[in-house]
Amino acid sequence: MMRRQDFSFELPPELIAQEPLPERTASRLLVLDGASGQVDHRYFTDIVDWLTPNDLLVFNNTKVIPARLWGQKQSGGRVECLVERIRGDGTAAVHIRASKSPKPGGCIFITADENADVSEFALRVIGREGALFILEPEQGTWPDLLRRFGHMPLPPYIERPDEASDKERYQTVFAKNEGAVAAPTAGLHFDQCLLDDIKARDVASVELTLHVGAGTFQPVRVDDIRQHAMHSEYLEVSESVVTAVAACRQRGGRVVAVGTTAVRSLETAAQTGQLKPFKGESDIFIYPGKPFHVVDAMITNFHLPESTLVMLVSAFAGRERVLNAYAEAIRQRYRFFSYGDAMLVTPHPDARAQGLSDAI
Repeated sequence: MMRRQDFSFELPPELIAQEPLPERTASRLLVLDGASGQVDHRYFTDIVDWLTPNDLLVFNNTKVIPARLWGQKQSGGRVECLVERIRGDGTAAVHIRASKSPKPGGCIFITADENADVSEFALRVIGREGALFILEPEQGTWPDLLRRFGHMPLPPYIERPDEASDKERYQTVFAKNEGAVAAPTAGLHFDQCLLDDIKARDVASVELTLHVGAGTFQPVRVDDIRQHAMHSEYLEVSESVVTAVAACRQRGGRVVAVGTTAVRSLETAAQTGQLKPFKGESDIFIYPGKPFHVVDAMITNFHLPESTLVMLVSAFAGRERVLNAYAEAIRQRYRFFSYGDAMLVTPHPDARAQGLSDAI
């Protein structure tokens, strides 16, 4: 049995990055060779020296919406809302944090920020679906209201209010399709100059979309990780992605996923054994022993202890090698999590033996 505690490590709180660096590309880059376990310390801009014209970079072009709202119930109690998903019928599925859950039929009065008392607009509570509340604006539309009053949904381990600069920095420079409530953080390290440099070196790239949900921060609460219920997220892998991956294989290149969201998207689209276009929900959970069909390397940030994401990276490069690399990163004072430093990870032989090229 693979236990949750097998993916635990001690992280000094001061290594949790609370602010982005002044320059996106100034992050450090820890390179983990999954075949040998060797670790190399570089800077993120060195990624261009590792890529070749045969390779293919796969980016997630989701765009973070200003999904956090503050307000009050009719009783006066404070409420924090996090919009998980805007639905086609004008309602939204919303996480609500309050001393007592709001009741169907009641209203939540949204304020400009956490400490304001003046109501800007009202949300009607329609009902509840599991852990999510279904809310509907009494006036206006969700996109307009979030644009005017929403706050960037910084992760819970960033212990400060969002700032104006987060609207730009907690967003990739290639973000296009609105719908995420958390950033695909591996992509935050790329600026336009670096992307232009990569293109000038004839390295191909392609984009897919996975709208990251708040469930990405959901802890694993069961001891046997196989019993963990994964959150569902919407993703799209287009025909152009499938074609680009096939062309990369034909020229002998490597498929390099930028972020665990790109990994999960590609592997979802290849679950039948062949990479095909995919559009819909995915709750894929990749942990040690699960196969990788498409991805040859991944760029990723450092993840929370005992999280599904550190389990995914461990499935790719080997649990002991990943935890050893994390221990080295801690010794070298790397910055962790969303605004932190990055890793470049290549596969353990066991992951490769399970069919990295089988899905083409």
